[in-house]
Amino acid sequence: MTLISSISGIRGTVNGTNQTSLTPIDVVRYVSAYGTWINTKRKSNTVVVGRDGRISGKSLLELVKSTLISLGINVIDTGLSTTPTTQIIIKEKNADGGIILTASHNPKNWNALKLFNSEGEFIIQNDAEEIFNLVKKDIFSFNSEDNYGQVFHEKDAFKIHINNVINLTLVNENLIRNNSFKIVVDGINSSGGVIIPNLLEDLGAEVIKINCKPDGNFSHNPEPLDKNLSQLKDAVLAEKADLGIAVDPDVDRLVFVCDDGVLFGEENTIVACCDFVLSKTPGSTVSNMSSSMSLQIITNKYDCEYYSSKVGEVNVVEKMKEVKAVIGGEGNGGVIYPESHYGRDALVGIVLFLTHLSELNVKASDLLKLYPKFFMTKDKINLSDDFDFEGLKKKMKKYYNHQDIDERDGVKIKFEESWLHIRKSNTEPIIRIYTEAKSESDCSKIIDDFKALIT
Repeated sequence: MTLISSISGIRGTVNGTNQTSLTPIDVVRYVSAYGTWINTKRKSNTVVVGRDGRISGKSLLELVKSTLISLGINVIDTGLSTTPTTQIIIKEKNADGGIILTASHNPKNWNALKLFNSEGEFIIQNDAEEIFNLVKKDIFSFNSEDNYGQVFHEKDAFKIHINNVINLTLVNENLIRNNSFKIVVDGINSSGGVIIPNLLEDLGAEVIKINCKPDGNFSHNPEPLDKNLSQLKDAVLAEKADLGIAVDPDVDRLVFVCDDGVLFGEENTIVACCDFVLSKTPGSTVSNMSSSMSLQIITNKYDCEYYSSKVGEVNVVEKMKEVKAVIGGEGNGGVIYPESHYGRDALVGIVLFLTHLSELNVKASDLLKLYPKFFMTKDKINLSDDFDFEGLKKKMKKYYNHQDIDERDGVKIKFEESWLHIRKSNTEPIIRIYTEAKSESDCSKIIDDFKALIT
């Protein structure tokens, strides 16, 4: 297993040898580099830390805290947390940055260090390279015990986060409360199993919990895709619920299940939230290059401009700032709403979606019918050390030379009513293959044509 270092974090399996997996040694090295970088920029001398529900999180978090205080940095420990909670607390406490231990959608034997700046946003590429260069040098200067930082515990982090999203301008708390929603929550036995029910109960919903014990024993593959959510879909039908909600282990991805047990679709999470926001506050939108065409269609419905970015939260955020987008995100269920903060946040998506449903006074199954219907295929190829990705790109450019080709992030081929996107993952040693079209058969044909290039 190769240790993956990118703007999306430092990620790997927690078993194995150092520098090939995310071992305790690697955690100390990367946190030492991050802390050294923080010490060149610090204002408040404080870093916020937290972890998702993974079994390895508790012990690795202790290493993170010990390393930071030995560099003279004060630590605000949020304990069991989420990625968006950490981002919000960084802003709330005027901290210099933050770290959360989470490998997002990866299996439970993975973990990662997600690194944030003083704005509560993922560090940009230049900052990441500066930190990674410090890791390569592997020489760090630690303080004497008289100059250690201190650890402070923030026990109200979830409450602060929940209050932040409930108080957003477009959120109608009373209207949501009056609907008395019955909602099934699949928390994948991580931190979402705590904060999502807390949010919904504060909004007057009846909550049925499945997989909400945050012990890190993921009950199914943690990526919130249709094939992994059969238990949630069955529970929605059995409980005659209005809605099902699934999140990934660090609660920055959000997927809904309709009242009829049909998946609303991770790609449609951002579409529905943008539809609601644009109906109130017209403006530009942004999603990444691997997201559905539906967002552009919805944006154009309001005579607004749609823009795409490279894949990765930091890239979406940079584009959103550039074009002053009112809302954006990624088609993997990640909603980014600047009024709250510049980060993917399942809680933000939930309150916007529930307000949208409440105002329209429709069921989720009826809302889904209002949006464009596309089919998307998400495939992957394991990336071996000798795989010639540049050679593949050249083959694609030659084969698809009559099509619109976008090379900002891997290769995206745009057809008349469909597209194909091939890129190296930021989070796994794989090449991702995404395609979208009007039918499943069209998706399959596009994938088959592409795979013929690499056989």
